Amino acid sequence: MAKPNKKGPSRTVDIFCKKCRTQLFKYRKGGKGALVKCFIERIVTDYTSGECQCSGCGSEFGRKTLIRGTPAIKFSGGKVTMK
Repeated sequence: MAKPNKKGPSRTVDIFCKKCRTQLFKYRKGGKGALVKCFIERIVTDYTSGECQCSGCGSEFGRKTLIRGTPAIKFSGGKVTMK
């Protein structure tokens, strides 16, 4: 499979913790589907401390993994929301 485009889309979305509404990322998302994964190279601004835990409530919202050979964060179901 092909790697994701490094430049990526120009549309940015804000990703929030669903439990405490703390902002986690500002992310360049492509397409109009649900938010399932987040490629680390497309993150514009990271408001977390690096690990996949919310800085507000401390809940774990995902896990780091490799998707198509590229580092990404795979979100747990229902833990994050986007605007």
